Amino acid sequence: MWVQVIKSRLKPGLEAGLHEVIEALQAAEQPDSGFIRATVGRDQKDPSTIYMMVAFESEEKARARESDPRRQELLAPVQQKMAEIFEGPPEFIDLDVMTEYAS
Repeated sequence: MWVQVIKSRLKPGLEAGLHEVIEALQAAEQPDSGFIRATVGRDQKDPSTIYMMVAFESEEKARARESDPRRQELLAPVQQKMAEIFEGPPEFIDLDVMTEYAS
């Protein structure tokens, strides 16, 4: 498994646009892309900071997903919306999963 953490800052007053972005990202998912799950969270100390943790079967599948033309076509409008609601480009942190557990 491979995980990417994406950190973004919302522009003031544009929080409602985040739900639209998340729905569009969900709709752009393609079968067999290697995507496992995504979790979106807001920083309690700085509510304008949003973190998205996205898990994939492997880094190779995640990178192939990035260049999938079907996904790119669906993401064009959402990328414009992201530019409207976020301050600057997101920060990406790539993680090799060492272990995972759940209750």
